[in-house]
Amino acid sequence: MHNLSNSATMKLEDIHQFFESPPPTYLCQELATCYILYILIHMESYGTELIQKLESEYPTYRLSDTVLYSAIKFLEEEGAVIGYWKKLEGRGRPRRMYQISPEWQKIAEDLSTLWQQYMNRRGN
Repeated sequence: MHNLSNSATMKLEDIHQFFESPPPTYLCQELATCYILYILIHMESYGTELIQKLESEYPTYRLSDTVLYSAIKFLEEEGAVIGYWKKLEGRGRPRRMYQISPEWQKIAEDLSTLWQQYMNRRGN
């Protein structure tokens, strides 16, 4: 026998609403790592910009600060990305910029392809 207490609060229109405006999907560290490399292949970037680009290009996806910086830390420890401080024009404080290290270019391209394939399978 089903417990109706939870289902009694849901309405039929809630189901339609869910599919019309689904809640965002948060990237796990594996996806975040591939996404970061996907962006850095094309341009150097910094943390806030990586999150903004994701939300702009893939509106149904989100990247938490915790997962982002965990993935960046992993990539730095592996020697995949190089971080450095840069003062951006019109900004008060310097930003920690990231770029792919030259010896990781091929691996970054391979992992970037995994990101693209993942998103293509989901219709993004």
